[in-house]
This record gives sequence, C-alpha cells and structure tokens, in this order.
Amino acid sequence: MEIILYLSAAVAAIAFLILVINLSKTLKSVDNTLDTLSRTVDRLEGQLKDVTAETAELLHKTNVLAEDVQHKTEQLNTVVYAVKDVGSSVHNLNQSLRKVTTTVASQVEKNQYKISQAVQWGNVVKQIVDKFKEEKGHTKQASPASHNEILPVSTNTNQYQNNL
Repeated sequence: MEIILYLSAAVAAIAFLILVINLSKTLKSVDNTLDTLSRTVDRLEGQLKDVTAETAELLHKTNVLAEDVQHKTEQLNTVVYAVKDVGSSVHNLNQSLRKVTTTVASQVEKNQYKISQAVQWGNVVKQIVDKFKEEKGHTKQASPASHNEILPVSTNTNQYQNNL
C-alpha cells in the first residue's frame, strides 16, 4: 500500500507539474496578448490625439466659415431688400405712368373737337401765309420796288376763301 501511496503522490506531483507548465504557457500567452493590447492602446491613443487635434481644427474652421456665411447672408439680405425697394419703385412708377397716360388720353378725347379746330385754323393760317409769300414773290419778280414804295394790296377776300 505504501507503493500505491508513493505512486499516487508521484502521479499527483507529475499532474501538478503538468498543470504548472500549462498554467505557465497560458500566463505567458496572456502576457503576450496584454503586451500587444498595450501597444495597440498606445497607438490608438496617439492616433486619437491626432484625430482630436484635427477635429478641433476642423471645428474652428467650421465656426469661422459659419461666421463668414452669416456675415455674407446679412450683406445679401441688404441687397435683397434694396432690390425689393427698386421693384416697388418701378411698380409705383408704372402705376404713375398709367395714370398720366389715362389722364392725357381722356383729356385728348375730351378736347378732340378743340384740337381738330386748332389744327384746321393752323392750316388756314399757314395757307394764308404761303399765299402771302407767293404773291409777294410774284410782285417782286414783276417789278423791283424800292423800299419806300407802297405796294398794292388786293382787297378781294373771295380769292382767299376759295383757296381755303
């Protein structure tokens, strides 16, 4: 029985040795994994710092761009309001021109008879002046008169009325 006891103690010692060897291998593998993980975390930390810096720079540029867009939008609003005012002014001018045109047209229609009478009288006066110039030209060609000489004037009014 003693041998069994020694054998079982030897088997237990061998099993413990195998357990320790396997545990050592496992711990060594865990150590390698933790080292790799540590290096990966360090690299990620460095990259994260770079990304954070780039993000901060990008955020700053975005803020500057947003301010610029806001400023330009305000300036554009001023231009839009000015164009709107010009449009309103043109509209008002068109309305005024329509009113003036309507007024002039109505006055022309109202005074059409008077206008035609004035045109007819103007034509009559022009014809009389033309006749006078024509007769004056004929008398000068027929006999050159001196400046002090009195020229004969026709008193026949029928001649003027027939020409009208």
